[in-house]
Amino acid sequence: MRLTLQIILLSLLSLQVAGQNFTDSNLPIVIISTDGGVTIPDEPKIKATMKIIDRGPGERNYVTDQDNPLYLNYNGRIGIETRGSSSQESPKKNYGFKTRKEDDKTNNNVSLLGMPVENDWILGGMVFDTAFIRDYYCHNLYGKMGNYASRAVYCEVIINDNYVGLYILQEKLKADDNRINVTKIGKNDNALPALSGGYISKADKTTGGDPVAWTMYSFQNSPVEYIHDLPKPENATTEQTSYISNLFFRLESAVQNNDVSVVNGYPSLIDIPSFIDFMIVNEFASNPDAYQYSTYFHKDRNGKLRAGPVWDLDLTFGNDLFHWNMDRSKTNLWYFEDHFYNNGSRFWRDLFHNSVFRCYLSKRWNELLEPEMPLNRPVREAFIDETVELISEAIARDCQRWNKQTNHTERIAAIKSFMQAREEWITAGLGGYSTCSSVEVPQLTITKIMYHPQTSAQFPDADDLEFLEIRNTGTAIVNLSGIYFMGTGFVYQFPANTTLGPGRCVILASNATIFQAKYGFSPFGQFTRHLSNSGESLILADAFGNVIDVTEYSNEAPWPDAGGNGSYLSLKDTALDNSLPESWEALSEVITSAAEPMADIAVSLYPNPVGDLLTVTAETEISTICVYSMGGTILLMQDAGSRKTTVNMSGMLPGVYIIRIFTREGSFPRMVVKK
Repeated sequence: MRLTLQIILLSLLSLQVAGQNFTDSNLPIVIISTDGGVTIPDEPKIKATMKIIDRGPGERNYVTDQDNPLYLNYNGRIGIETRGSSSQESPKKNYGFKTRKEDDKTNNNVSLLGMPVENDWILGGMVFDTAFIRDYYCHNLYGKMGNYASRAVYCEVIINDNYVGLYILQEKLKADDNRINVTKIGKNDNALPALSGGYISKADKTTGGDPVAWTMYSFQNSPVEYIHDLPKPENATTEQTSYISNLFFRLESAVQNNDVSVVNGYPSLIDIPSFIDFMIVNEFASNPDAYQYSTYFHKDRNGKLRAGPVWDLDLTFGNDLFHWNMDRSKTNLWYFEDHFYNNGSRFWRDLFHNSVFRCYLSKRWNELLEPEMPLNRPVREAFIDETVELISEAIARDCQRWNKQTNHTERIAAIKSFMQAREEWITAGLGGYSTCSSVEVPQLTITKIMYHPQTSAQFPDADDLEFLEIRNTGTAIVNLSGIYFMGTGFVYQFPANTTLGPGRCVILASNATIFQAKYGFSPFGQFTRHLSNSGESLILADAFGNVIDVTEYSNEAPWPDAGGNGSYLSLKDTALDNSLPESWEALSEVITSAAEPMADIAVSLYPNPVGDLLTVTAETEISTICVYSMGGTILLMQDAGSRKTTVNMSGMLPGVYIIRIFTREGSFPRMVVKK
């Protein structure tokens, strides 16, 4: 026993000596000193100081630069704790930390190593991945596919004067304009439309102590537990849990019944491209924990449910917890229906076996394999080689520090071979995609963008004055059912069964009431969130994600100047490519009406003033009815499907409201007084 202890002590001493010899790196160096030199616990976060040494790309960093402000990317306070579940068993730890101000309480929003400003960060030790690349590769792949993925930068870390190895400094998943871009739902948001978002939910283990919000089941009838991430579990109300869980169960039912209706089937509930990309990354990586653990979803206010971001992909590409006799990552399995291990909720399997969804999945997969695309073999292997070259020096030090016996060259070669075998198996298993290869989409074009309005004494809130114009540039009537704007940050989905005639246009406004007050006529609809003042990509798509129109405007040249000066972007001619800045001009002309306005129809609302139940009739079929406050907030939205319908206003306070009636002929606003 005494000899064993002596061996352990000698081993620890040799490791510390190895750490003390660490002097410089081609990677940024992170130095953490806890107050009093105490060991970092699982929780709660303890006080510490952190310095990040970074001379810039291609430069060498030195530990001796820790007191030179010229080379410090960060020098300040943090609160830090260990994190993870299975990884807690490893002597090398993962860490979560918050950047804080000198009072050790106030969050300090900063940019670390070029990543967008925030205060929540992670130091991932890649404790189960001796190739040190799997998580980093998968996050980069997901990002290159057009999705948000946690940004990450390799670094080497010293804690309390002890070198602890190679890490990735990365963003913690959370609601933020530069991370998961959804509205932060509050504890008082318990009625629609506020109740509709935003949410971040995950299927995961409950080892963190968070309560299970709801439970679903796999095709093998094993439980899949869901946890709130936004709102925080302790803040989630009964109404919020009921709303978001019911959406998941509606998805399960719709897919089980193969309901592909763009009005009320699964395409009306989920952002299909996000589910496809999530499956592609996890299936290509052969992630045995996919769908069951670390599986995130998010939903913005009034938006569709989206899958992602991807997370925790170290047990992939043939890697597993071998020391626990697990060997699950194979080239020849679908992980949504692995009969031996985790499966996730049954809607994943049912989606795959729905012929329409599977066609789009195959189409996207084959698109990503094309030359210059991120899954293309030369592209992915070039990225791996560049990454290996970057971290190879640090890998040697990490392996020495933690006494790892590994041939890194062989491990990288094995990953490449695994990827190629996996690519071939998935391609064969998905089959063709001819039925969805060339879907005809309507000719709708974004023709006006007011993204940074000028304020005035009468209209002091610039966000309320934003608008878009969309024109039908084709020769046929367009059914707008299911058409929506993809992504997050800007949300709008056209009401079911509304139409737009040839040459006609609709205007969508940030605040319908304010728009009408300023321009003297009512917009067609009201979008959620706001247009970016600096520029963003606007992608109009059908319910299956087929792109109808896309333009990525900017407030910088060569785009015309329409930033805060009273101008809006206007497409010079509908025959021009609206993705090009030279196709646009900045106009300050006052909009007096939507071009070629739709003819009014006879609409009747009674009683008005109303007590509880308002009856609405029209000379044509009513598809949808929306009730707005005078401030422009959507308070209620309901489907009709007939020429007469009843709206329950019993829960609304006395006052004046706007009722918008959507029909095939257009949308028509009316005012009603609630007694």
